[in-house]
Amino acid sequence: MFLPVLLFSLMPAISQTPDLKDEQVVSFARLALDSIVREFPNKPGQVYTGPESAVVPRAIHPVFYGSFDWHSSVHGHWMLVRLLKTQPNSSIDAEIRALLHAQLTAEALQVEANYFDEKQNKGFERMYGWAWLLQLANELHTFEDDDAKLWAANLKPLEDQIVGLLLGYLPRLSHPIRTGVHPDTAFAFGMELDYARAVGNQELEKALVAKVLSFYLDDVNYPVQYEPSGEDFFSAGLNEADLMRRVLPQKEYLAWLNAFLPGLVNSEMGNLLTPTQVSDVTDGRLVHLAGLNLSRGWALEGIVSALPDGDERRDVLLAAAIAHRKVGLEYVFSGHFEGEHWLASFAIYLVTQAGISQ
Repeated sequence: MFLPVLLFSLMPAISQTPDLKDEQVVSFARLALDSIVREFPNKPGQVYTGPESAVVPRAIHPVFYGSFDWHSSVHGHWMLVRLLKTQPNSSIDAEIRALLHAQLTAEALQVEANYFDEKQNKGFERMYGWAWLLQLANELHTFEDDDAKLWAANLKPLEDQIVGLLLGYLPRLSHPIRTGVHPDTAFAFGMELDYARAVGNQELEKALVAKVLSFYLDDVNYPVQYEPSGEDFFSAGLNEADLMRRVLPQKEYLAWLNAFLPGLVNSEMGNLLTPTQVSDVTDGRLVHLAGLNLSRGWALEGIVSALPDGDERRDVLLAAAIAHRKVGLEYVFSGHFEGEHWLASFAIYLVTQAGISQ
């Protein structure tokens, strides 16, 4: 099912959160409401230390047990909060709140936090799941809502656990991870920076900025011809460009972008600005390409938000963003769990401009 009315204009204000129609809010919310309480099929991603580890997902993760895997459950919860925050008073508002009250309890979230105390679990979901958990915390901290304040307080032990793990990990990470799937460091750093600034964690912000500059400041001539790979849901190159606009002043960013993507002025970008097609939406890996369209869309918009009016690259990037949005949204409501357990979150991150309208 494709919702054509989502193809609203990206401008005039790229940081202006759009109003969705109520039926759109309901459709997106329904995907998450159904998925985050669906325990199976499930991909645990944990280290078994003995027979006692062989238990059902909900026994280990009493909150984030659904949606096939932990990180998808986390960003499914984030999406519901994001909809409450940006699309208030929808007809599904009460149902969302009821489920979040049942899910985001202090007791259950403390169990989720305690999970990371074990040595073998300290790298669990590093850093993709960590980034989405901090995005959820960011959304709750910046939401002036009584329920959100309660959920934020309940989430605090897990939030603090992830922040501590991240601060301990950054000094040990010696090289960036450049990939079109979960481990991509540029993607995670962007969300983590947004979180650090939203909550005023200057220690984390300073550590992240230092690592970003050490990893990416000298990058030039990104090999655009190598994207995409067949199972990508990220563009490592566009993620990096979207990240760097968060840490560099505009003048320095423009110079960096010129060196990093020199072909952008002449639209010599290989396939980087061309939407991808999914050959089989029932294949959990191949359907990643649907997410690539959506994540490219938000990265392209993020880059545009850092360019001055009159910059000749704006039109090229905006045309590509619109094209990616159109194709990406066509796959969200496929009727197949392989994509539906996660693509709605990517779509809402894009259409509500979550990475720009902090």
